[in-house]
Amino acid sequence: MASQQPVERDVRVHARNIGGIDEAEVSLPPGVTVLTGRNATNRTSFLQAIMAGLGSERASLKGDADEGEVELQVGDETYTRTLTRSGDTVVYGGDPYLDDPQVADQFAFLLENTEVRRAVARGDDLREIIMDPVDTEEIESQIRELENEKRDLDNQIKELERIEHELPELEAEKQSLEADLEEAREELADVEAEIEEKDVSLEQSRSQKEAIEEAFEALRDAQSDLEDVEFELETEQQTLEDLRDERDQLEAELDDVDEHDENPDRLAGRIDELRERKRALDDTISQLGSVINFNEEMLDGEGLDLDEFGDETDSDADPTQQLLGDAEDVVCWTCGSEVERDHIEGTVDHLRDLRAEKLDERSDLDAQIDDLSSTRSEIQRQQRERERTERRLSEVENEIEATEKRIDSLENSLEDQREEVQRLEAETEDAGTGGDYDEVLELHRKSNEVELRVDRLESDLEDVESSIADHEETLGERDELAERRDEIDDELTDLRTKVDRIEAEAVEEFNDHMESVLAVLEYDNIERIWVERREREVREGRRKVEKTTFDLHIIRATDDGTSYRDTIDHLSESEREVTGLVFALAGYLVHEVYEDVPFMVLDSLEAIDSDRIARVVEYFSDYADYLTVALLPEDAQALDDDYAYVEQID
Repeated sequence: MASQQPVERDVRVHARNIGGIDEAEVSLPPGVTVLTGRNATNRTSFLQAIMAGLGSERASLKGDADEGEVELQVGDETYTRTLTRSGDTVVYGGDPYLDDPQVADQFAFLLENTEVRRAVARGDDLREIIMDPVDTEEIESQIRELENEKRDLDNQIKELERIEHELPELEAEKQSLEADLEEAREELADVEAEIEEKDVSLEQSRSQKEAIEEAFEALRDAQSDLEDVEFELETEQQTLEDLRDERDQLEAELDDVDEHDENPDRLAGRIDELRERKRALDDTISQLGSVINFNEEMLDGEGLDLDEFGDETDSDADPTQQLLGDAEDVVCWTCGSEVERDHIEGTVDHLRDLRAEKLDERSDLDAQIDDLSSTRSEIQRQQRERERTERRLSEVENEIEATEKRIDSLENSLEDQREEVQRLEAETEDAGTGGDYDEVLELHRKSNEVELRVDRLESDLEDVESSIADHEETLGERDELAERRDEIDDELTDLRTKVDRIEAEAVEEFNDHMESVLAVLEYDNIERIWVERREREVREGRRKVEKTTFDLHIIRATDDGTSYRDTIDHLSESEREVTGLVFALAGYLVHEVYEDVPFMVLDSLEAIDSDRIARVVEYFSDYADYLTVALLPEDAQALDDDYAYVEQID
């Protein structure tokens, strides 16, 4: 029970152009206020006004008005709500009592069209309704972030495994390069020694020696530039090959994408149309249920205002017999003519069949909406994938064109560089002719070749050593990555368990409180209503995924005391209404709405009799500071005389 301080202040509600109200002002004392009267006396409109002042957007604007307002005065504080018509919609403004009325809309403002009551009556999956007020979004967001981080870690660890396999090859390549480099350096030292010996004996021709050295230095530079151009050209050619492979793959992906004749916008319009038809069907089904329930009660002799017949019949006679006459003739309560009872029962049976057809039609609409929604989602996904592929294909085409231009330029540079090397080679040959330098020239040529080989080997060795160092440094992070991945696994397990635990606790609380509400109602034919949480495989687009669903079950009892399990689909309209009300009232207690919202409104309680209504009102009056309930006069008679009664809204 709510731990609340006694409330001693009245709440003033002033409404203008709300529902069917032109203008009205009513004071609500603490405790229970009963709005009593016949239909079309603005009782529901006044409940909507209270809800609007508290922050709800479920209040309606008067049909012939462009703007309306509610003023809610609670003690020294005044809260406002404005409604302004804008085209086909109503814009809500003002400064209401609640910043976020979502939970109150679901479980404290229990009108006939409350989504919670309607969802139960339709047999919907109740998970979203039960879990909406529970803050699991932050947990699920953390789960998604951790799953993404884990995927990144898995990719990094997989890359480290590849790097680890490369290390032995790099070490072997390093040893081979070191051996080749040592051999090349020794060969270069031998050649330079020979050149030095020749130079000593040819001191007198120093100018010719310098010319030879300059020619070979220029040749070495040109040969080095030639190698750079060749390497760059080879790199660009490999890039071009990779780009062409990617282009072929992208074109194949585009060819594999299924073309859909359906337009997702047209599908969205079709889905909206089906949803509108479903809403109309829901209204029709609800109306049929009310008519069936009313006629069933009338045929059973319930629900009649018997006092109006007191002056026309013997006071000692059975009132039902006075109305029905003999067992076969009935005075029609709609037109007043006398008809056969079987005729009315046949009409009620026809209405039941019609309602069953409408329920089947609604199920077909649900299936069509699901199929069209899945198709639309799949088409949109394929469109996004195709657009992404086409964008990438366009980028690849541009990169191929740019790469081909660079290759053409490099091929021209390569040809020019080769000609330059040939020219310099000819100069080195000319530089040593016409004297005793033929042998020295050959040694310089050999020295030049060996120096180029030494430079190349040193560069390759440096690259390999750098790769080995990078690999070893990267591999040093593997333990940290693996440790972090283990931590993420533990965190994910905790978070998923936490969500499971929260869901299980929420379901358990709902079941406990529904049992308490049923105990207040004391129904003989409904022993228990409870929610079952289970995993179910459902289709999302082309994939099948595991999804948690909350299914509602009912245990019913027969006259001979036998109990059996049933579902919402098999209940009568009045039993559906009762079940939806029980669930909504339980939600009010589960989520402790009374802690943040001191107001509770109840409407459309005709599915339960006046004594049970009185017990429900008394039970929940211990929680809500202000409980306002709209009742017909005959239902209000069973309530406590100490409650406040409002018979006229003005």
